[in-house]
Amino acid sequence: MRQLSELKVANRRVLVRVDFNVPLNEAGQITDDTRIKAVLPTIRHLIAQGAKTVLCSHCGRPKGQRQPKFSLAPMAVRLGELLGQPVVMAPDCQGPEPMALAAALQPGQVLLLENLRFHPEEQQNDPAFAQALAAFGDCYVNDAFAVSHRADASVEGVTRYFADKAAGLLLYREIDFFHQAVTNPSRPLVAILGGAKVSSKLSAIRNLLDRVEVMLIGGAMANTFLKAQGHAVGASLVEDDLLATARELLARAAEKGVKVHLPVDFVIADAFAATANTRAVALNQVPDGWMILDIGPDTARRFAQALAGVKTIVWNGPMGAFEMPPFAAGSLALVKAVAASPALSIVGGGDTNALINQAGAGDKVSYMSTGGGAFLELMEGKQLPGVVALG
Repeated sequence: MRQLSELKVANRRVLVRVDFNVPLNEAGQITDDTRIKAVLPTIRHLIAQGAKTVLCSHCGRPKGQRQPKFSLAPMAVRLGELLGQPVVMAPDCQGPEPMALAAALQPGQVLLLENLRFHPEEQQNDPAFAQALAAFGDCYVNDAFAVSHRADASVEGVTRYFADKAAGLLLYREIDFFHQAVTNPSRPLVAILGGAKVSSKLSAIRNLLDRVEVMLIGGAMANTFLKAQGHAVGASLVEDDLLATARELLARAAEKGVKVHLPVDFVIADAFAATANTRAVALNQVPDGWMILDIGPDTARRFAQALAGVKTIVWNGPMGAFEMPPFAAGSLALVKAVAASPALSIVGGGDTNALINQAGAGDKVSYMSTGGGAFLELMEGKQLPGVVALG
């Protein structure tokens, strides 16, 4: 990939794909501007270099329909506040009026196009839509890692119409950190995998078993592995159709000498609710009708000990239902252990990042990826269409 610094942008219109898919409350106010702040370095670089910057993004799932609640107007206001200069808001991402606004831009000015997904052609990667979008720029920059696993018109299709294209500072940093963590890591390398389902992480587990020395598996996905080993898990979430697969993965890990750590105790509850009755139990002490909702204190200690001496940590997925206080202790204990480790630590995924932020440890891990799906696809060993298109 070409880097942003290699692109000559002075007095040129630069079309930049960003990810302003930020959470909004019912009043249409932004509740978390992390993704907007993440692309500020790229936008500030373009402004300083005298570029005429045209930003494009999606927000939410408007399903190809114009829905005011998914407008990017609040993002234009917030970006303007962060930049300390006005950001022009276009009424659409196609048509004569947005084109006129783009044509009128002066060096250092910024224009934000309206939600790309107001048009179904965006997610269909329609060539005509991509070509019309390309008309907004003389060159193209992708700084939206979080959507680079999608072959959308603004991510993949549009690149066909540009001779000059490059990775933005955020996208380049994401890929660079991932290569440091997984492709060419300092060893030992440990992968921490959590979340609800084995099925959503199956490809990642298979790929990582060829790369890691240690794997920690928690969250509800651990229940499937435990049941596959013959342990009682009560009414816990289990993917019964993957029990044989789980046994096969554990056998493959043993063949490769990968040390897999599974929970040995749990916090259980009689209902999936913050007000449920709870207690801590050891392996094979989960009663019928009760469910595992967090790793227990002994598991948290063992997982922390497993991090001793490792050089690289990759983490995707919490250890339990951390959004409910009774089931947050295990995940928070692991955050503390990762934060205290001198290893290079890369975390990714919406829930994992929310957990890190909840613990106030965002500045204590080496890197927090902005992309859940894209991060997971890299962990699966896949290439990202948005990154390949920049080659």
